[in-house]
Amino acid sequence: MTKYCIPFEQIRHTDLSRVGGKNASLGEMIRKMTPLGIQVPGGFAVTAAAYREYIEASDLLEPLKKSLDSLDTKTLKNLDKVGSSCRKLILSAEIPDSVQEEVVKFYQQLGEKKAVAVRSSATAEDLPTASFAGQHDSFLNIRGSSALLASIRNCYASLFNDRAIKYRLDKGFDHLEVALSVGVQYMVRSDKGSAGVAFTLDPESGFDKVVYLTSAWGLGELVVQGAVNPDEFYLFKPALEKGLPQPLLEKKLGEKEHKMVYTKDRKNPVKKIPTSGREQKEFSLSETEVVQLGKWCLEIEKMYQRPMDIEWAKDGKTGELTIVQARPETVHQQQPLTLKTYHLQPETKPICQGKAVGKAIASGKVVIVNSLADGPKVKMGDIIVADSTNPDWNALLKKAVCIVTNKGGRTSHASIVARELGIHAVVGTGNATQKLQDGQLVTVSCADGDRGSVFEGKLDWEEKEVSLKGLRTTKTAAMLILADPGRAFQLAMYPQQGVGLLRMEFIISTAIRIHPMALVKFDEMVESHEKKAIQAMTMDYADKQQYFVEKLAASVGMVAAAFYPKEVIVRMSDFKSNEYRELIGGKYFEPEEENPMLGFRGASRYSHELYREGFGLECKAMKRVREEMGLDNVKLMVPFCRTVDEGVRVLECMQSFGLERKKNKLEIYMMVEIPSNVILAESFADLFDGFSIGSNDLTQLVLGVDRDSAMVSGLFDENNPAVKEMLTKVIRAIKKKGKKIGLCGQAPSDYPEFAGFLVGLGIDSISFNADALLAGIKNIQKAEKK
Repeated sequence: MTKYCIPFEQIRHTDLSRVGGKNASLGEMIRKMTPLGIQVPGGFAVTAAAYREYIEASDLLEPLKKSLDSLDTKTLKNLDKVGSSCRKLILSAEIPDSVQEEVVKFYQQLGEKKAVAVRSSATAEDLPTASFAGQHDSFLNIRGSSALLASIRNCYASLFNDRAIKYRLDKGFDHLEVALSVGVQYMVRSDKGSAGVAFTLDPESGFDKVVYLTSAWGLGELVVQGAVNPDEFYLFKPALEKGLPQPLLEKKLGEKEHKMVYTKDRKNPVKKIPTSGREQKEFSLSETEVVQLGKWCLEIEKMYQRPMDIEWAKDGKTGELTIVQARPETVHQQQPLTLKTYHLQPETKPICQGKAVGKAIASGKVVIVNSLADGPKVKMGDIIVADSTNPDWNALLKKAVCIVTNKGGRTSHASIVARELGIHAVVGTGNATQKLQDGQLVTVSCADGDRGSVFEGKLDWEEKEVSLKGLRTTKTAAMLILADPGRAFQLAMYPQQGVGLLRMEFIISTAIRIHPMALVKFDEMVESHEKKAIQAMTMDYADKQQYFVEKLAASVGMVAAAFYPKEVIVRMSDFKSNEYRELIGGKYFEPEEENPMLGFRGASRYSHELYREGFGLECKAMKRVREEMGLDNVKLMVPFCRTVDEGVRVLECMQSFGLERKKNKLEIYMMVEIPSNVILAESFADLFDGFSIGSNDLTQLVLGVDRDSAMVSGLFDENNPAVKEMLTKVIRAIKKKGKKIGLCGQAPSDYPEFAGFLVGLGIDSISFNADALLAGIKNIQKAEKK
């Protein structure tokens, strides 16, 4: 019976006090995941008993206690001195012979020429309430017994890193009760492949129906540290579980400017080098590999029965994927949902932008931090700006009101620390340290979806904390109007009953930006600035049309996944011709009209020869979302359908592109926004499955008021008796036909009596913009009580 070393395959979760959280987790995974075909590198654990023997043999307990007792726990002003003293004590000792002999014996059984990773595993680590992630040190590409023993001593010393001491204080752990085990694990040659981190939920919102995965070339350390901007992938869990052909919701190419690789230098066994131009432009994982990792992550989550933070690696020599370690995700398990809303006003052009971590706004002075030596510059309430952050900075990061970095993704150290501290961050800006200066007053906003922005000066903003007390589900469904997919996971946490209107044109104008017909007719376009721009934007697509289909499907898919299985009603594109002209290449395919509001828009476009093929791309994207991604909660809606015959033509057109009503439970709705829709409501109801009233267009056409004209804006009024008469007629007609009908608009949240009017007519749903949802729900509740 060995005392100091245990092979991973013999370790159980009940051995946590002997081998720490990380090693206990590895043992469980090797035992339970290997039969499922999930690769986990083998090795052994040097037990906590070996660490205690190390401490006792050198009589270090009392000196360590004396040093730790001198720590000023209120101000932490002497933390660096206390930490340094403790580490010197640890490194002054030698590993006892009995421990050395056993470690060397086990290492030789692995194969002494094999490279190993030497990882710290504290006995209080990777718990559901305290991950200790990044607090202790790991050492990579270690070869030879002497290097292994030196790395173990360094792991012991890292138990007293400044950041680890502070973390134990914050979490209430006794410094000397926590022991350290060390994991010795076969290295995966990801220096010639890729590596990264996966979460079995969205790390920002806590939304649990996705796997979020990051990846970069080389060893995974740079991803964990946030020293690179990695590739990002979102996978839809229900699609993974069903084995559907396209569970990948979205992928984003990261810059991946550097990678970490092996060296032959024993003193510096790994180094950071620049990646090639080709590596920066290519994804570091194939879609097949992303899906395989996603399925593995699901199995690991099932094993632990909680959300997980997982590190993985791909061997560049063999092409094999492996799971390196897994720990419980701790941030979202501890935070109850609190609903805060932020609105920046007035918004100006940002200095720099990156990925948003958190949902808040703050102002403060910039402090550029290059190393711990800059720590004294940081005061409470400052905004720390850095290339990337380091676990050693945890104490000074606590002073910051937010963090801005050049590099890193949502799984980086800066992101994790920001979430744990309850502050926001903007990561992966690429240029924050060049654009910002020490002492500069700025405002940092993460209130705009998944994009974070830094603005010059102290801007004004509104901040509201809304109580969800007393908000119950209403009979009249309270739904959301949504345009930006980046806000979907956040808004799905609101007390809503789905999305009553997802505006496709917003996605086209922001995520795609190219006129669909310019992609269909790309080869026929004359050489121009626009054609060159399209070529540059679609260079990774042999089929230019696929660019449109993939981008549109990804954005709609993110929204549909966020609200699944609640219904998401997607309105097909409803640009006016002047708005279509603003898209890249649009001027070659759009007519110039005197009155675009009443011209070539909505349903009339879809079967017309000028746009039919472009509409086909919209349909292909929606078919991909529903059938390949498995998001059958998506319903489609036709806007501005003037006549019944036009409705027939549109449905025939959609069917020709693979979207057939009733097939695969597909429902197709129609917008009610033209008087003819009201007058012939029962005839339209024979064609479509449901309806949504667009109150803005209907009001302007009933009253003959251009809603864009300031001169007559005072006449625009949804409460006008003529408008209310039209609403009454259409709601009653549609309900008589047994079909659903809702309304999208501001009035039911602004005017309680208007909400009461709609509820009294038996309307099925009312959709609100996010900032009006709660007021709208309260108005519906009041109306339903009467």
